[in-house]
Amino acid sequence: MEKHVKGIFKNRPNRFIAEVEIDGEIEKVHVPNTGRCKELLVDGAIVYLTKSNNPKRKTKYTLHFVMNRGELVSIYSQEANSIVFDAIKSGKIKELSSYSHHAREKQVDNSRIDIYLANEEDDCCGMNFLTNSTYVEVKGVTLVEKDIALFPDAPTERGVKHLNELIKLKKEGNRAIVFFLIQHPIANSFKPNWENDPEFAKTLNKAHSQGVEILVYKCKNNLEGIELIPKSLKFDLKK
Repeated sequence: MEKHVKGIFKNRPNRFIAEVEIDGEIEKVHVPNTGRCKELLVDGAIVYLTKSNNPKRKTKYTLHFVMNRGELVSIYSQEANSIVFDAIKSGKIKELSSYSHHAREKQVDNSRIDIYLANEEDDCCGMNFLTNSTYVEVKGVTLVEKDIALFPDAPTERGVKHLNELIKLKKEGNRAIVFFLIQHPIANSFKPNWENDPEFAKTLNKAHSQGVEILVYKCKNNLEGIELIPKSLKFDLKK
């Protein structure tokens, strides 16, 4: 378990760096989330960081959590993939509990899909092969309005590309899933963010209409660890 350092958010001069007050001193810290997070990272917000032991790093700290509306919100976007992968392996996601083969970062054409699932079977000669190929692309969600989670919080060409890759994989006979992990515990449902990125919202609708599945879960956050809550949430794709 990593020890967290408490600080006060002051400013974000660019998407990778934030200025945080720690024990009365301003430190430049790494922000592991390329989204805007402007509703979360506001002047005076309480944040929690981890300290790096790497002397070659330009920043000593990484920002992991921010307090918002009385809740601890995880903004470490890369952790979303690990949380979902671990939850699949431990059987917490009922829609994805029937697979015996689990892998991360599956190469597909010129891209990598976050999670690859399949079943291992033996042929008549005792050779192993994989069946029921399933591709899962994970999106961490931090923007919440009232109790509705929205994605993305800024236009994402990369996100549109991933959806089109899932559409292609589905057409080729695979199971394809886009998995939205809500990292703000206050949310109870999900919608695409039509206002911020209509192209992503349209492509998500197209993907769903062509058989790409949508799963929405959220996680419980505390400084001791993050875990997925094993209950799927509803979503609404309409504008």
